[in-house]
Amino acid sequence: MNALIRATGTSAAISLPIEGMTCASCVGRVEKALKAVPGVETVSVNLATERASITTNATVDRATLVATVENVGYFVPARFAAAAGSIELSVEGMTCASCVGRVERALKAVPGVTQAVVNLATERATIQGSADVATLIAAIEDVGYEAKVVAAAVGETEDESAERAEKKEAERRELTRDFTVAAVLTAPVFLMEMGAHLIPAVHGLIEASIGMQWSWYIQFALTTLVLFVPGIRFYDKGLPALWRLAPDMNSLVAVGSLAAYGYSLVATFAPGFLPPGTINVYYEAAAVIVTLILLGRLLEARAKGRTSEAIKRLVGLQAKTARVRRDGKTVDLPIGSVVAGDIVEVRPGERVPVDGELVEGESYVDESMITGEPIPVSKTVGSELVGGTVNQKGAFAFRATAVGGNTVLARIIRMVEEAQGSKLPIQAMVDKVTMWFVPAVFAVAALTFAAWLYFGPSPALTFALVNAVAVLIIACPCAMGLATPTSIMVGTGRGAEFGVLFRKGEALQLLKDAKVVALDKTGTLTEGKPTLTDLELAAGFDRTSVLGLVAAVEAKSGHPIARAIAEAAALEGVALPTVSDFESVTGFGVKAKAGGKRIEIGADRYMAELGHDVAGFAAVAERLGNEGKSPLYAAIDGTLAAIIAVADPIKETTPAAIKAMHDLGLKVAMITGDNARTAKAIAIRLGIDEVVAEVLPDGKVDAVRRLKGQYGKIAFVGDGINDAPALAEADVGLAIGTGTDIAIEAADVVLMSGSLQGVPNAIALSKATIGNIRQNLFWAFAYNTALIPVAAGALYPTLGILLSPVFAAGAMALSSVFVLGNALRLRRFKIAN
Repeated sequence: MNALIRATGTSAAISLPIEGMTCASCVGRVEKALKAVPGVETVSVNLATERASITTNATVDRATLVATVENVGYFVPARFAAAAGSIELSVEGMTCASCVGRVERALKAVPGVTQAVVNLATERATIQGSADVATLIAAIEDVGYEAKVVAAAVGETEDESAERAEKKEAERRELTRDFTVAAVLTAPVFLMEMGAHLIPAVHGLIEASIGMQWSWYIQFALTTLVLFVPGIRFYDKGLPALWRLAPDMNSLVAVGSLAAYGYSLVATFAPGFLPPGTINVYYEAAAVIVTLILLGRLLEARAKGRTSEAIKRLVGLQAKTARVRRDGKTVDLPIGSVVAGDIVEVRPGERVPVDGELVEGESYVDESMITGEPIPVSKTVGSELVGGTVNQKGAFAFRATAVGGNTVLARIIRMVEEAQGSKLPIQAMVDKVTMWFVPAVFAVAALTFAAWLYFGPSPALTFALVNAVAVLIIACPCAMGLATPTSIMVGTGRGAEFGVLFRKGEALQLLKDAKVVALDKTGTLTEGKPTLTDLELAAGFDRTSVLGLVAAVEAKSGHPIARAIAEAAALEGVALPTVSDFESVTGFGVKAKAGGKRIEIGADRYMAELGHDVAGFAAVAERLGNEGKSPLYAAIDGTLAAIIAVADPIKETTPAAIKAMHDLGLKVAMITGDNARTAKAIAIRLGIDEVVAEVLPDGKVDAVRRLKGQYGKIAFVGDGINDAPALAEADVGLAIGTGTDIAIEAADVVLMSGSLQGVPNAIALSKATIGNIRQNLFWAFAYNTALIPVAAGALYPTLGILLSPVFAAGAMALSSVFVLGNALRLRRFKIAN
């Protein structure tokens, strides 16, 4: 997927797409040039996939590889040439948006790093550039966090996922234990102090039994345990961050709780140092702050676990073993031992272990985990199988064609992980704010303390301390940091469940603004499986000979219409003559020699270019076009011989999908290379608003630009190689998942079901996700904007209201939980039927 760099020990494996290669000599030239680059260890160039797989040591600059390819006359697409290699690290210990900013700044300071993106929700850092892994990990550790490499190239295995889940579960168990201990110890502190303040009888009971001084000693002992046993995590991380002048969320909690605790210590053991009237203790504030923040962290951890359930479910679909035929025996092997070419057996109810092609038997297979479609799909000899799908009643054997990180399921997991780890443009503002948020809170707390100390009523020191602590505790950068990534995680995961894969997180934000959806016809609106319906002959030609010559030439082409003609000849048992000098003219037609004759096949514009007059077939062409069929012409030895028509059935889901797009207020356009009359007939039948017909691949790009200028943001949907330029040109490109790898590679969103219904589903999900993000950001910013001044005492002069640090801690603990809970609502997003 895209240009990729994967760290393997001291080496990096780079996959580089290359354009312009036409033969084996080109392959040899590129391989020779790349092998000559110092530091390159191995090179394998594939002409069919137009990719170079390169293994290098850590010193090789990727830009050098791109320049080397271009120096020998070939081209690396700009979108891949500009992208540096990618290393993914798992980062532990981040708790808020300030942590994210700190890790990003540390990574960006490493020489060779061109970009670093850190995601709080996934706890991942994605780094672009040429820096080595050890240096990156050291940079993260230097700012107080832990990191390790993630094997992102093939996605997480089930064992890795289980290990990660177990670690998270251990963290939740530890938080549960710490919160329980803190709550048990805090309860008597709270009851003794607040009970004595609020209920005279409690105050009298304490005075009569142990006295207030002993009550303070007990509160001191219990609070000390709360702060330095379950609460030690805040000081272990927060204070070192403060010493480094890089305070974070833990620093706010540490300073706030220690301020209340320290003041109480002086009041308890050295009251003479305090002015008269200020000898009060705030043990309950310190203890409750720690306890409530632990509760918030616990609720947050549980909610975070639910945001990543989509990935867990996908990883869980991977089979652990496969039944493989080896050396005349059938043996059970670990899934990692299966290689391409193995014959694998599958029994009823079992999962298909890897991708492959069915060679024995037949059955129905449930592919809903890939496509979102609940109806099992019939599989016979020659059918493609996808690893992770579930066999129904039949038994069969298949030949493995893709294993490991190359399977469809592994690619889906990788797509979802990449989308979940991406940052949206909307996040840029949040990053700027959070960079300065915690230092600003400390500044506000200091100003609050000074203002109350010098201008506040008596006892001024008490007011100054309480309000400064409230400011420190109520500020919540966590909510800001979680607002965007959690919604992206849940939204993209929900999309994967019904077959909509966002390859890029940015597509989530851009798709909601689409004003027009432009659709390719063949394979997008239609099944992409045309059949021959008409063969009208000119005088002097017979059907068998014409069909044989035309089918022989078209058999050399991979176009769906060509396959339809070749299949018709095969069904009629027509013998095909030998073909030579075959040439395909993109967007026009084909020509070759067959059976000693010169054959030319194509649309009317191709015939006109060749000098053939098609007027004799005008009436037939008009009738065929009005019926929604695609007419082609065939010339034999310079004489127009026949008009041929094929029809491609419209997908059952297409009419409802177009209606759903209209219901969303979208314009719908069709861009096709088919003739205008046929395209218009289909558009009228489906209610499509605008038609651009008879265009070449470059013309599709021009059409996308024109529609963008006319209507605004545009989404283009296609499935073929010739759609790749338009997919790349559109604001958002959506590829039909049953289409070509090149189209999928150029797209931002992949519709795995092959149904056009995925388009309105994707747009509706985009609107819901971005709406959810905006709600989260509004809450996060409104919460801090409104409550920090209240905590500082802004309402005291007019309303006499002050915010207790205890209530501040409760509000802060719940703020991030609110954001996570709101993001989890996206799990209930419903798709259109």
